[in-house]
Amino acid sequence: MAMTIAEKIIAAHMEQDEVRPGEFYFVPVDCVMANDVTAPLAIEPFEKTGAAEVFDPERVVLIPDHYVPNKDIKAAEQAKVMREFAHKHRLPYYYEVGRACVCHSLLPDEGHVLPGDVIIGADSHTCTHGALGAFATGMGSTDIGVAMALGQTWLRVPQSIKFVFTGSPKSEYVGAKDYILAAIGRIGVAGALYCAMEFTGEAVEALSMPGRFTMCNMAIEAGGKAGIIAADEKTAEFLEGRTRREGRVFQSDPDATYREVVEIDVSTLEPQVACPHLPSNVKSVGDVGDVPVDQAFVGSCTNVRYEDLTLAANVIRGRSVHPNVRLIVIPSSRQDYVRCLKEGLDEVFVEAGAIFSTPTCGPCLGGHMGVLAAGETAISTSNRNFRGRMGSGESQVYLSNPAVAAASAVLGRIGSPDEL
Repeated sequence: MAMTIAEKIIAAHMEQDEVRPGEFYFVPVDCVMANDVTAPLAIEPFEKTGAAEVFDPERVVLIPDHYVPNKDIKAAEQAKVMREFAHKHRLPYYYEVGRACVCHSLLPDEGHVLPGDVIIGADSHTCTHGALGAFATGMGSTDIGVAMALGQTWLRVPQSIKFVFTGSPKSEYVGAKDYILAAIGRIGVAGALYCAMEFTGEAVEALSMPGRFTMCNMAIEAGGKAGIIAADEKTAEFLEGRTRREGRVFQSDPDATYREVVEIDVSTLEPQVACPHLPSNVKSVGDVGDVPVDQAFVGSCTNVRYEDLTLAANVIRGRSVHPNVRLIVIPSSRQDYVRCLKEGLDEVFVEAGAIFSTPTCGPCLGGHMGVLAAGETAISTSNRNFRGRMGSGESQVYLSNPAVAAASAVLGRIGSPDEL
């Protein structure tokens, strides 16, 4: 019978001809990931299983990225727990500070994700890795701890929703972030609850891998269990020289069953902005109104790859950050951070009056290096703008693409790059 990509991946892992939405399985996993916030919480249930060792040291990846470099004693203690666990179990893929970066950039950069994989992580944005044609989903630390012991996880086969993006953007300042914000604005933050969001269409096929990571990253903001894009030549090109294993490429059958099909013509889109306090509260940038900002953040796991940083740098080059605004720029990838240093993008931001940092999640979750005070407003390239997400519960967070965030830093208010 016909199946979607998500169904085919699960069926292959169960060595079955087919699976159907609603069925429950204990599914073997290809990679288990946790970070400095979630790994300590996962270690306790791992110990309770009585397992003497992890199921496969090659498939457990631990990454300190949220509060690093350690912001305080508590953060240092959390990192120490993870570090000691990695050493005890001889995990080759524990990435210490200096080698680590934001976890959802590190896994693909270091070849831990392949098409056809099942990837689970103790972080809600693990769905990012579906951009490589994998089934990737975030789970609670208890599930991750058990999976580190057993090498499998409990899973209900999700229904799938197909999102078909047609047309071509009418501006260089419209891209993947705007596509996914438009989709979330259309269906709402629970519109894809426990569904696999399959992104297709000519506009998605035209996206680079960074753009595809951006779209899958925010599947969780619509309640999705996973975001997924079929692997193609661009996927293979990205993975060349990175991989340690052989992947399996799956395509949805033409007559596969979807819960629904959503069509979006990207040629009609202006840059999109999600207004407080939901990622679904989406407006075109020109409809946001006169909103002064105190902080602009170009960072997080969502869309700060090299091409995103280049876009922001081109907007801000030769200009200055507004005197009432602080601009924080943090690449998500260590590889992209190094490339920025070699090609001078860091200088573009610093000369404009911004802060340019090594990779960390810090400001995205209101952890450190950019926490908002009561009454402050930020525009951010991150994925989530719930009340209190980046600091005080009395602050305001708007989400946008990197070009809009950079332009807003110059204007001192939310605005379009076209205004410059």
